Amino acid sequence: MRSNLDSLLNEIQEYLQTRDIVIFQSFPRSGEPGTSVYWDTERHPDFREFLGAAEAAGVRMVTLYSRELEEDLIEDALEQLTGAAIDRDERRSMESRLKEIRGYAGFTCQIELSFDLAARTYVFDLRTDWFDDFNDLVDRIEDSYDDEDEGETPMSGGGYFSRN
Repeated sequence: MRSNLDSLLNEIQEYLQTRDIVIFQSFPRSGEPGTSVYWDTERHPDFREFLGAAEAAGVRMVTLYSRELEEDLIEDALEQLTGAAIDRDERRSMESRLKEIRGYAGFTCQIELSFDLAARTYVFDLRTDWFDDFNDLVDRIEDSYDDEDEGETPMSGGGYFSRN
C-alpha cells in the first residue's frame, strides 16, 4: 500500500475525465447505513476495475471523497491518551506510534469512490495502512474510556447516592 495516496487521487481524476464520467465531490458515503456494497480493495485494489464495473452497469457519475490526515486529529488522540485507562507500557507504545504517524500529516490517507445503482450504493474505499493504524489506536483509546465508565455506579467515587 502506498504511504500517500495523492498521486493515486490525481490518477483517478484524470482517468475519470478521459472516460467522460462525471465526478461529484462528496462527503464519505461508506458510513451510510443500509444498502452499501463494498468493493474488495484487498484483492482488487485497482480503481480501474471498480470503475469498469460501474461503466458496464451504465453509470456516468461517481462520487469522489478524499481525506488528508490533519495534525489536529493526532493532537486530539495524544490528548485523549493522557487520560485513558491504559497501562504505562502500552500508553508509551501508543504515544510513540501516534508521534510516528504525525509524519504523515497533510498526506492523503483515504480515497472513496462510489455510485448508486438499483437502490444500492457501491463503494470503493481505499485507506493507507498507517491511517488504519491510526484509527485502531483511536478506537483503543476510546474503548479504554468506555471500559472505565462501565464500572461506575452512582455510589462509586466515594459519593453518596440519594433518591430524594
